[in-house]
Amino acid sequence: MLKLGKFLAQNATVVNLVGRQQFGATSRLYSASPESSDSDLPIDITNPYEKDPQQCILCKHSIEPHYKNVKLLSQFQSPYTGRIYGRHITGLCKRRQEQVEQAILRAQQCLLMPGYHKDLDFLQDPKLFDPERPVRPHKY
Repeated sequence: MLKLGKFLAQNATVVNLVGRQQFGATSRLYSASPESSDSDLPIDITNPYEKDPQQCILCKHSIEPHYKNVKLLSQFQSPYTGRIYGRHITGLCKRRQEQVEQAILRAQQCLLMPGYHKDLDFLQDPKLFDPERPVRPHKY
């Protein structure tokens, strides 16, 4: 409402009310500019309640997953079973999740990453997400 008031104050002309003396001389009406003939058209303003579009953490920082970046890829692997976490847990977009899965499989084939457990060097890394609290929980 405040943005609408500022917009009207900057872009509209002030017209005194004629014939309505009950409000006093200080009452004013905001109307559209005199050069526009269609004053009943809606004003185009941005939605103040609109949320920012959600982005996955890799897209937000423009990080491309690569099979040689084992430290990044180990974040998306379970430390106990070596299982690759799903999209509902990691919060990645579909494209990045597929790239991460392919990079992890390629790193495991090249023997840069273990297949059944997480490397002990990477157990103390900061967490990108919490596997116990998924981004999009499933129904089970």
